[in-house]
Amino acid sequence: MKFIVSSLELLNHLQAISRVISNKSTLPILDNFLFDLQGQKLTLTASDLEVTMITSLDIESVDGEGLIAMPSRLLLETLKKFPEQPLSFEIDMEKYSISIVTEKGKFSIVGQNGEDFPELPGINEEKASSIQVPVELLETGINKTLFATADDELRPVMNGILLEISPERVNFVASDSHKLVRYQRLDAHAEIEASFILPKKPASSLKSILPKEEGDVAIEFDDKNAIFTLHNYKLVCRLVEGNYPSYNSVIPQDNPNKVIIDRVEFSNTLGRVSLFSNQANNLIKLKLESNKMTVSAQDLDFSISAFEHINCQYNGDEMEIGFKSAFLGEILDNLSSEEVILEMSDPSRAGILLPFEKNENEDELMLLMPMMINA
Repeated sequence: MKFIVSSLELLNHLQAISRVISNKSTLPILDNFLFDLQGQKLTLTASDLEVTMITSLDIESVDGEGLIAMPSRLLLETLKKFPEQPLSFEIDMEKYSISIVTEKGKFSIVGQNGEDFPELPGINEEKASSIQVPVELLETGINKTLFATADDELRPVMNGILLEISPERVNFVASDSHKLVRYQRLDAHAEIEASFILPKKPASSLKSILPKEEGDVAIEFDDKNAIFTLHNYKLVCRLVEGNYPSYNSVIPQDNPNKVIIDRVEFSNTLGRVSLFSNQANNLIKLKLESNKMTVSAQDLDFSISAFEHINCQYNGDEMEIGFKSAFLGEILDNLSSEEVILEMSDPSRAGILLPFEKNENEDELMLLMPMMINA
């Protein structure tokens, strides 16, 4: 089997799918890329059993066809060192020996039988649901929520993004029990009402390839697996099994104290003042009075402290509330509005952060649990 391919084009495709390969794989074959040459189409696959990514490219110069697994790490590191040039792959399908021939040299590696590569999981047609959404919508939904997912071995359902699909909207929800994000899109509809929990790893893989794509993403899923089909890539993943907690019940509805504040100024102030917080709890205090917020922190162990005033729009009760500064900073970084609204009822209940400028087809809500302020 022989084929000629652009070094840069092959590298770009392999790098995109290499993210799913695990360093702790129990199956040696999964340390390889699967090359499947049929006609003039070369299909490349990488997998860790939980997540599989597939991409393909058209090859002009081809002699023969076949299936072979090539060592991923050695192949990637070699391709990175090549300038853009045509590479000729010459493969002995009986010995699984691979020669990569360039104008100036030859590189020999040994592959494995491609037939040993695990088969893709299928979708149960009786339980299958499907929807098509724009690439931009899926990309934004993942970007808005991925940072809020948990790393909780005891509650695996929290380690992914909940996608809720209905005739009215598509919801993206993530929470780690300290912060919660709900991103709704009203311009995406489906005839069905269904939901699934997308694990963090495939969500991260999608986040990396979606900016390169355009058009629609076809999503097909059942109770165990999901398939995301894009123009240049396909991702197959195992879903998180279980029921997501009733997140709407933890969102406070009556929040009389509302602050409107410049997001960038708030974020920059938070970044400066939080350097003076106790490293153990990362506590930052927000003191609110008429049209003024005071952001403060202190670390008694090192006798350091800081505070800074910010002008804002606030007519509510004078109050002081504490948050973990790292979490508050993440939320501010993931809100795209110039000004944000911080809604609160009292210092013991969650604060709600919303964008001040809203798109009519978007509804974005971020919740952050408060911290106890020691007297």
